[in-house]
Amino acid sequence: MKIVLPLLFLLTMNLHAQANKTDAPDQIFVNGDIYTGAEEGFGGAPAKVYPRAQAMAVKNGRIVAIGTSDDIRKSKGPRTQVTDLGGHFAMPGFNDAHLHLANGGFEMLNVELSGVKSLEEMKSRIAAHVKAAGSGEWILGRGWDDTKWPVQKMPTRQDLDAVTGNHPALFIRTDGHMLVANSAALRIAGITKETQPPAGGQIDHDANGQPTGGFRESAMTLVRNKVPAPTLVQRRRGAELVLQQAAKYGLTSAQDNSQWEDFLTYVDLENEGKLTLRISEWLPFPQPMNILEEHRVFHSPEDPMLHTGMLKAFMDGSLGSHTAAMLAPYTDEKSNSGLPQYEQAALDQMAAQRAAAGFQMGFHAIGDRGVSMALQAFAAAERYVEEKNPNAPQLRQPGKFRFRVEHAQVVAAEDFARFRQLNVIASMQPNHLLTDMNWAIERIGSERAKHSYAWDEFLRNHVVLAFGTDYPVEPITPFRGLYAAVTRKNESGTKEYVPEQKISVDQAIAAYTTGAAYAEFAESEKGRLAPGFLADFIVLDRDITKVPPADILRTHVLRTVVGGKTVYEAAK
Repeated sequence: MKIVLPLLFLLTMNLHAQANKTDAPDQIFVNGDIYTGAEEGFGGAPAKVYPRAQAMAVKNGRIVAIGTSDDIRKSKGPRTQVTDLGGHFAMPGFNDAHLHLANGGFEMLNVELSGVKSLEEMKSRIAAHVKAAGSGEWILGRGWDDTKWPVQKMPTRQDLDAVTGNHPALFIRTDGHMLVANSAALRIAGITKETQPPAGGQIDHDANGQPTGGFRESAMTLVRNKVPAPTLVQRRRGAELVLQQAAKYGLTSAQDNSQWEDFLTYVDLENEGKLTLRISEWLPFPQPMNILEEHRVFHSPEDPMLHTGMLKAFMDGSLGSHTAAMLAPYTDEKSNSGLPQYEQAALDQMAAQRAAAGFQMGFHAIGDRGVSMALQAFAAAERYVEEKNPNAPQLRQPGKFRFRVEHAQVVAAEDFARFRQLNVIASMQPNHLLTDMNWAIERIGSERAKHSYAWDEFLRNHVVLAFGTDYPVEPITPFRGLYAAVTRKNESGTKEYVPEQKISVDQAIAAYTTGAAYAEFAESEKGRLAPGFLADFIVLDRDITKVPPADILRTHVLRTVVGGKTVYEAAK
């Protein structure tokens, strides 16, 4: 018997079919080995690792389903794009919790000094750049590190004069806390033997009392302020170059410390559909409140691609420059305890005012005194806000403020508990250990070293870790940081530093993903691969959770995806 379906039933079925096509994902990614995420283990517990999957469906830039390839293929519509991951390992994209994008871009435009192995090589690179420079043009560069040279001698203005001619020139040390300038630059800046450094700064002098060209911390502004500001074209080109680097090394998000003019460049790129990295841009803590308020509302804080974030302040300098603020003198410089950048009372007052206005704060602190200063300021800010709003129940919730200490390289033993009590995040860069382990114990001594770069100690004290690279102080690749975190060995594997503080690879991945997301209030949409989360992930040439640690250093990114869009694909 032939069955004739009513016309209304047929129309209804047709509408359902059309609706299903409309609801189909934009993209599906199949045939992968997908590590969907991990969360840090606290109190000595292992990391929580979420189940693996084979495939994901993406719509409007977010994951809508995750599971087996067969199940996800069923959601395919006529316009769904299908990408086969070829069985490769995939994971959430890295969220670099601390870097300087613009500086990295400018470094690629100027004299590249990262990796120079001697003063003579530094001079050779500068001389090559001078040959192509226009008359009177400033010669700029960054990245030299005297601790890696056979003769660990700081460059002087006379060294630079020999290769820079009449060009004014300055070159920033790799850590960003010291620079050396030539004689032409000193003349332009009006620097003489009588020039006094600003508070928190130091001008180096030779045995005759003459400036050597070395400037540390706040004193660097005496010369840097004379350098012409980068042009819009230079900022744009630098941004384009550094975004390419970020995608190549698997970064899908970055928490950035660049200048406001660079943020405006990112805005232009986003408006043109050319921004390939999610950026949370930090604002300078010392700026007047009215400027901070204006910049906070300039661009929508709800924009998942680009917005302003925390306020950044500097408590001290760096260990490499002997300017990190220490509670006791340096082991190798008995008369030096570093250069604190604030008086505590003034810092507390400023922190309280900004916390009351709803700003998150992250304080650069490398020495144990700098860390203590930051924690005291955070405690004062929290007390002030709670006293001002005693009936606000949300203030009693853990992580309300999410204050952060950036670097936290040397911490007094009693301060780990203070991190936990205040719910302060330890925003750290494990790759620094690969550089600093060559001289850190010489600088700080064996007792302080026990609590330095203390990733495991933070986790045992229930403190959230957020990892980054501090690029361009260190290379932008996060794989060096993963390796350092799980081995605490140099890259050749021949030297080890306080191995008790190493952590597991899952814990290290969590710090670069879920921990970093938590540090920017984004844990509900970043750091994991799950329905509702942003479709930000990377595909690698190996499973970094299973290979020997040394192989992590040799990892290559095959594909980087931001919001479901492939922004980098390795050449085949």
